[in-house]
Amino acid sequence: MAMYTIEIEETFDVPRSKVFALFADHRRFGKLLGAPVKRIKDSDQADPNGIGSVRKIGIGPLGLKETILNFEPDSLIEYTITSMSPIKNHIGRILFEDTPEGYTRVHYTIRFEDIVPFTGKVVSSALEQGIRRGIKRVPELA
Repeated sequence: MAMYTIEIEETFDVPRSKVFALFADHRRFGKLLGAPVKRIKDSDQADPNGIGSVRKIGIGPLGLKETILNFEPDSLIEYTITSMSPIKNHIGRILFEDTPEGYTRVHYTIRFEDIVPFTGKVVSSALEQGIRRGIKRVPELA
């Protein structure tokens, strides 16, 4: 089984709280990625999108469920796929930091292993393209 890592780092001239809010809100995150995303379970935290919340990405039986594992306002979101999927040991980690110039740096890492040989390459490439395309829209959506 192969392990895949996607790493994307972007810096935006947008306040960190606004960038975080965009990624934290499941529906707005879906808009960023250009995919339908719906929160199907609320978190017990103050923010309904926080730890333990579950979002469904996609439509019908093809949808994936992701559960939020870690949620630190304005600084960190970690999530994992918790439904049947062609990949395993998936972890998504989005870190938000201030730069010395007062900008916001987003460091987005996704790691996973494939179950069916070679599918990971396809999944990795599609995911990375989608996120890279979407993340460019942060300034307009945040």
